[in-house]
Amino acid sequence: MMETDAAMTFTEHERQILLATKGVGPKVIERLEELGVGGFARLAQADAAVVCAGAAASVGSTCWKNSPQARKAVQAAIDAARFELEAAA
Repeated sequence: MMETDAAMTFTEHERQILLATKGVGPKVIERLEELGVGGFARLAQADAAVVCAGAAASVGSTCWKNSPQARKAVQAAIDAARFELEAAA
């Protein structure tokens, strides 16, 4: 597992928004942070297919890459980040 620093983690406020997003749970948040897309600024720039492929590689399983549910959860997280950043602008 990769080390994460504060720049690659979500704030508590961001975490609460993600957890309120359908399909996004603690494991999805953990994977996003492990892949270096923690924080809404980074997450909003992410591509769901790339994130899922990276998650699959990091855990040594194709489930993240092949699962429509995983891709929907990651896309929902990305959409939530984009929405929050646009609302704050």
